[in-house]
Amino acid sequence: MRRICLTLPTNRPCTATITAVAEETAYAARHFDVEVHLLILDSCPAPAYAEHAEAVRRIPDDPRIVVHHLDEVRQRDFLRRTIDRSAATKPDLLLDLMLPAGVSYGACTNRAFLLAAALGCESVHRRDSDSRYQDAGGEPVFPVHHELLSLGRRAADAAPNVTETALAADRMDRRVAMVGSSFVGELSVDIGEILRIDPGVYHDMVGLWAPVDWSPEQKRQLVEESFRGAGTDAFTADHSTLTVVDPMRVDMCNIAFHGVHEHVPLPPATDTIGSDYFLIHLVHDAALPGVLHNRNIVNFYTGERRTDSGFTAYQLRFVKFLLSMLYFNFVYDHMAQAGTSLLDGQGQVRASAVARLARESAGLDRSENVHRLDVLDAAYRKLGGRYAEFADLLDRRRERLLDEARGDIEDFALLTEAWEPLVGAARRTYVPRTPGRQR
Repeated sequence: MRRICLTLPTNRPCTATITAVAEETAYAARHFDVEVHLLILDSCPAPAYAEHAEAVRRIPDDPRIVVHHLDEVRQRDFLRRTIDRSAATKPDLLLDLMLPAGVSYGACTNRAFLLAAALGCESVHRRDSDSRYQDAGGEPVFPVHHELLSLGRRAADAAPNVTETALAADRMDRRVAMVGSSFVGELSVDIGEILRIDPGVYHDMVGLWAPVDWSPEQKRQLVEESFRGAGTDAFTADHSTLTVVDPMRVDMCNIAFHGVHEHVPLPPATDTIGSDYFLIHLVHDAALPGVLHNRNIVNFYTGERRTDSGFTAYQLRFVKFLLSMLYFNFVYDHMAQAGTSLLDGQGQVRASAVARLARESAGLDRSENVHRLDVLDAAYRKLGGRYAEFADLLDRRRERLLDEARGDIEDFALLTEAWEPLVGAARRTYVPRTPGRQR
């Protein structure tokens, strides 16, 4: 029997999502020969945590489902013991990178990766708290269905379970490293108001995440595809493709990994959207088999983003994402050039190759990011109102943001170098129990 980890990181109230993900967990246990560990990583304040704990208590008992609901105190305790066991040279820094004070999409998922290793799970299946499942015929459409049909199997063995195969013959002996889909509904990045106010400004801003040497047509196509997921079409029937998955076709709210996450972590940058998408690119550039399916999740916005503080925080995360692309475009380009040489003799990604590229990118001239900030300043001021006020904030933080972008890629290199020993240590580290839930 396989043991898998279905994880939900959250820093916001989401009792309905917990209940829905628990239903997906039950679906997996009913339909597949698996033991499912539902891992809820909860960074919420006490009132919301208490609501979540009550939702966890209401999850029906099942002998093949184990529920873990961990607050940050218990997460930190696990991380400290794991880091100490790994004999890392910079334990305090690693703890900060794994559980930072600020919001980090990569760090919360990295914690799930380590905890999954500690629980003996061979795969990690991630969902988000600001999303829900589609329905078809009155029943929810669970992505775990496609994930468990193919993930971790030899591509040749997974082929009978997909609708079509578009994978080169010399890839068929490799294991499926990733299964994913996208989302429908609202843009994954909350910048739709910018598009409504001024499409030209929207194009200028979103185009900043492209490599500088791309043609205007390439940038236009990128802008048209960015953050839209699978659009708005509702699910009607299953379709899946065994292929090398295009990173633009999947989203981290609807993803599952096998193997690759135990060798390379996600970038732990704080207050940066997109910091959790690195492995999607790595799987693609190393030409590892994947499955793209169409059980898209529904994305929605929480009310917090509409507040003044939420607006400022989210725009800052968007800006930091754009600045991070100076470094990640370099890394992605060189990973694509390396291709299958990123893999070792067992077909696993070589962490040393990834860390080397990250460290090399940190030495890039940052004039490209100075240009990005210039374009953003003009764009926000043209939008006026609270956007112009945000431009003033960017101007005050200009040098700090440039330094943080470089520091973030250096932190990623350091964490990547330490990752495999951390995963090995996690496998020997006890996970705190959830009272009243675990046998």
